[in-house]
Amino acid sequence: MKKCLLVLFAILFSFSTNAQVAVDTTGVLGDSFNRWSIEASVGQGKGIKPYADGYFSSNPDKFFGGLQLNSFGIGVRYMISPKFGLKLDFNYEDFENQDGTASLDYRMLQYRTSIQGVVNLIRLFDIQESAGRFGFLMHGGIQVARMTSKTEAPGHNYDLTETNGGLILGFMPEFRITKALAAFIDLSLLASYRQHLNWDGSYSDPTNNLAGQMVSTSFGLSYSFGNEKIHGDWAIIQDKNSKEIAELNNRIGEIETQMDDTDKDGVPDYLDVENNSIAGVAVDTKGRMVDKNNNGIPDDLEKYIDNSITTNNNNNKTAINQGMLEQLINDGYIAAYFDTNKRQPTNESADNIGFVLNYLRNNPSKSVDIIGYADELGSSTYNNKLSSDRAQNIKDILIKSGIDASRLNIVGNGVDNSVDKNSEYARRLVRKVVFKIK
Repeated sequence: MKKCLLVLFAILFSFSTNAQVAVDTTGVLGDSFNRWSIEASVGQGKGIKPYADGYFSSNPDKFFGGLQLNSFGIGVRYMISPKFGLKLDFNYEDFENQDGTASLDYRMLQYRTSIQGVVNLIRLFDIQESAGRFGFLMHGGIQVARMTSKTEAPGHNYDLTETNGGLILGFMPEFRITKALAAFIDLSLLASYRQHLNWDGSYSDPTNNLAGQMVSTSFGLSYSFGNEKIHGDWAIIQDKNSKEIAELNNRIGEIETQMDDTDKDGVPDYLDVENNSIAGVAVDTKGRMVDKNNNGIPDDLEKYIDNSITTNNNNNKTAINQGMLEQLINDGYIAAYFDTNKRQPTNESADNIGFVLNYLRNNPSKSVDIIGYADELGSSTYNNKLSSDRAQNIKDILIKSGIDASRLNIVGNGVDNSVDKNSEYARRLVRKVVFKIK
């Protein structure tokens, strides 16, 4: 008995030691998982041996010897790590001969408790992804039982109570029903090393060496509780190295995205304050089109216009100039841009609004449609109003800058779905207001 207990304590100590090593070597995150579980079960407990002559537990005419719901249990489990834990449980069994058997009548009541080490085999062999909702636990430890004979036949020690103990070993397949609730089937084998009584209540023959055996088969439910929603046996556990690698990959992805150059002006987007510059037009280090004389027309574009005018009849100079400016505006090269869900334009859009303002001041007979857009995020009703509000705010800016309201017409065009809605940088290009000169 002492040797067996020493072996068992060594196993439990090994469980605890390995569990600590698992935590230290894998670097389990402070990402908590639900370590506590409560378990409730009902099933069959069956004494295997010893029995006196004429007494036995199984019905040979039934599958697996017949079924009796005579075992009820409740337990609590704490997982030291995702792979290893401890379990404390309490059980009640009422052993009787089954109806229809040739066994003599007997009855034995038993209360027992056990403390066991638990191994999550799915995690131990790292097959949780392929296992899905299925789980598989192995448990083993020390059990102590208190038996009371209720057999009234002579020589069967009616009301005699005996306390004995030994080892328990079991397997527990699981299936997760909901996030925190799982069903399980538990098959356990118990060995007692101080059992003086037969399962029928009579004294055991000395040749049995105080040894007794029983098997328990039960069905139950396991509920995991804690701060997380998922059952601890299925929680996704990430080690520190994996987390650092994932964070590094995210940073690299962000840097790659920031290095994009949407308007192809040679300035990365994260430095570009004017992310819609015209192709071929010189920009400064912040991506702004160079306009040294601050007349609202980029210098390269102004040179192009001047060259175009030089090659044409001077009588057409003004018409060509105005036609080029009008085309730039109508083709959407001049636009105001907005942040997500914002109705006021970005600061970087001031130059483009100023371009339209200068045009309207220099062409008092012209009017303009101010057309607002939104990206695809959000409902259609919300985006229709958002696009109208954006156009209205641009109109208000132009009115406050001296343009008569009668020359300004707002249009809310709702969603612009011409870009990939999953790309934040692409969506920036359609949160805008454009202009149509009339």
